[in-house]
This record gives sequence, C-alpha cells and structure tokens, in this order.
Amino acid sequence: MGFGSAARFVLVMVIACAAQAVQGAAGPADANYPNKPIRLIVPFSPGGTNDILGRMIAAHLTEIMGKTMIVDNRAGAEGIIGTEIAAKAVPDGYTLVVLSAAYVMNPAVRKLPYDPLKAFEFIAKLGASSTVLCVGPSLPVGSVKDMLAAAKSKPGQIMLGTSGGFQHFATALFRNLSGQDFTIVLYKGAFPAMIDVIGGQLHATIIPIVPSLPHLRSGKLKGLAMGALRCSPLLPELATLDELGISGYDAANWYSIATATGTPPAIVKRLHTEIANYLRQPETLKLMTAMGADIDIKTSDEMRKIIPAEIAKWTKVAIAAGMPRE
Repeated sequence: MGFGSAARFVLVMVIACAAQAVQGAAGPADANYPNKPIRLIVPFSPGGTNDILGRMIAAHLTEIMGKTMIVDNRAGAEGIIGTEIAAKAVPDGYTLVVLSAAYVMNPAVRKLPYDPLKAFEFIAKLGASSTVLCVGPSLPVGSVKDMLAAAKSKPGQIMLGTSGGFQHFATALFRNLSGQDFTIVLYKGAFPAMIDVIGGQLHATIIPIVPSLPHLRSGKLKGLAMGALRCSPLLPELATLDELGISGYDAANWYSIATATGTPPAIVKRLHTEIANYLRQPETLKLMTAMGADIDIKTSDEMRKIIPAEIAKWTKVAIAAGMPRE
C-alpha cells in the first residue's frame, strides 16, 4: 500500500469511527424510535379531561410518528395505580402516561409506591383547566366579597360541597386562603355536589368549568370567580379569585405527558417537539378552549422545578385541612 493509499485508508477509518461514536451517543434504538406501538397510560376512567387529552395526543403522534399509540385506561386510587405501572415500565419511550395535578396532591395524603420527585421524566406539560366558584339559591350573594362577609357573620354555617381528590384540595385551599370558617361537605363526585348546590341543600362549590357552564348560563348557578390565575374565554366576565382578594389562589388542574426516568434524552426531546408542535396548531387551541383548558407548554427542565413546589404547596393545604393520610 502506497503513502496515498495509506492516508486514504486512515481517513476512511477515522470517518467510520466518528460515525460509530455518533451512533453510540444517540443509541441505535433512539435512531429507530419508534419501531413498535407506544402505550399511553391514562390513570383515570374514560371520558374525563385526562382521557380526552391523552387520546388527542395519541391520535396526533400515531399520525406523525407512523406507529400506533394505544391508550390504556388504568383507573384507581386517584391515579396511583396507572401511575405506578408507568413508573415501573422499561424506560425506552414505549410507555408514556398522562399525569395531572393529582400527581402532586397524592403525596400529601397517601404512601406512594414510587418517588414522585424521581420517578418520571416529564416530556411536556400540555395545559391546565380552571375551576369556578359557584353559589346556588341558598346563598344569594353577588360577589366573593359578599360571600366572605356572609361566612364571617355565620362561622361554620356556609357549606361548600366537594368530592375527593383534586376538588377537595381546591376547596380546602379556598378555605385556608380566605381565612373564613367554611364547612366542607364531601360527596362521592363533583356532579352530586353541584346538583345539591342547585337544589339549595348546599351553599357553594368549586367545580371544573365545563360541567358548570350549562347551569351558569341557565341561571341555576351563579359564578363568582375563576379558580386559576388566568381568566377563561368561556367565562370572560369572571375575574380570578387571586384578583378578587384571595391572594395566591391557584387551583388549575394541569396535565402533562411523562415517561419513566432513564428514557433516552433523544426520545424525550423528539416527543416533546412533536407534542409542542401539535399544541401550537390553531385547531388544537379551539379544542382545548372548548374543554375549558389553556395551553401551557413546558419542557422537562421547567417541570422538574415545578413538581417539588407543587408537592410542598398541596401538602401544606392537606395538613391545614386535617386531611387523613392513608
């Protein structure tokens, strides 16, 4: 082999080694991802916001990535059952999960089979849906100020209907920050509580925006304020509780796609990019608005900072409310 041939041979070997190094850094599996169906666990029953958002994302990723994304509803224990399955899955990007605010509330009242600070890599926050403070005919007040004055004049007599989980935490936060002695009455679901407010058996409830809309528009319920930090285009006439003097009140139920910690960064990045692109489409905005949700895209790094603060916030609320730990 002559000098020129030897030089060319060395050059070819250097290029080949460099290519192998790049492939090794990304990982052969990452480069081919996805090469089989992806499972998206929804840790709640079909029909709720978690489920609807999950199916929207699944349909989009199926179309864009060329592999079927299968939605798997695994309800139970306020989302813990499905969340545990996702946390203990192989971290290869083929098992994803829809997480919501229940994820940061559960540590306050339950012993978890996973570490909420370390179990997941958050691919993307999707958005958040607001709640509405509503009163019925048994509490004929016209504003939050009037409601607080009524509560002050009748300690413990004004009853707030709620269900367990997220709604209970949202109601307890309102009682804590308002400084008034409201009585919280627990129901098995948000709908029965709302019906009793309409019927006059309860005074008020803090409920997700969509199920309250028909009753607000018919006049059976009166909306006093929004429970998130942003107003809603569905009820533009209502200010937020934070703006109306309940400083710091924020009980928006957020939603995120996550996967087990240890999933290759290249896979997390690709999924984030595809989901973020979908959320930026005008048609997606229309769908989310109709569901009472705001789009709020956040990255893994941003979510990593939010989760500890959210867990601390809701743990404080649970302790103040005397919620039992299971």
